[in-house]
Amino acid sequence: MNRIDLDGRVAIVTGAARGIGRAIAERFAASGARVAIWDVDGEAARKAAGEIDGAIDLAADVTKPATLAAALAATEARLGGPDILVNNAGITGPNHPLDEYPEAAWRQVVEIDLIGVFNCCRAVVPAMRRRDYGRIVNIASIAGKEGNPNASAYSAAKAGVIGLTKSLGKELAATGIRVNCVTPAAAKTDIFAQMTEAQIAYMLSKIPMERFVLVDEIAALVAWLASEECSFSTGGVFDISGGRATY
Repeated sequence: MNRIDLDGRVAIVTGAARGIGRAIAERFAASGARVAIWDVDGEAARKAAGEIDGAIDLAADVTKPATLAAALAATEARLGGPDILVNNAGITGPNHPLDEYPEAAWRQVVEIDLIGVFNCCRAVVPAMRRRDYGRIVNIASIAGKEGNPNASAYSAAKAGVIGLTKSLGKELAATGIRVNCVTPAAAKTDIFAQMTEAQIAYMLSKIPMERFVLVDEIAALVAWLASEECSFSTGGVFDISGGRATY
């Protein structure tokens, strides 16, 4: 593993109790960062923090700004001001044709996957502005660029994350804060339990490398985007799709 220099940096990773978020938290810790795991699943977050060197766990629901404010205050008190924010928390939601998609489930996906990113950025950006330094990495999806059938909520929410990234990147371009997103192909994580076998097979069929991305591969890209070396890229969309991306 190449070591990205994150020595002394304070990193917040949402949804880091498992899956992609946990792999990112582990990579950050191995690169010298102090990591705050923000997760709605308190028990899983405590377990992850106990297994990652120097990590702390904090209860945070990305749909509830009050919990984010409390988590930020606790992070600052225990680790220091945030240098890095990774917006990873998300769900896929069920798979249905749009005209059969349950309205409540559609709204829930957007609430967590898109509005949750807005909420976290809104909470953390002022702290980064005060220090004129920050790296924000949003976990979007190739579905946000190409759209997946029977996944209109997820595709729309992730497309929104891409647009939010571009907008915020431009807003903060003249500061020391950089904002980028990654658009992975599917990775085998617990989130697969929310999908049908047909949907999983469809996603695999679209990847020219004929395999799913590894969470450690995503973490490696995110680590560079979270580093000081990522100095001239902002508002960017970084594919990690095994050749699936067409633009």
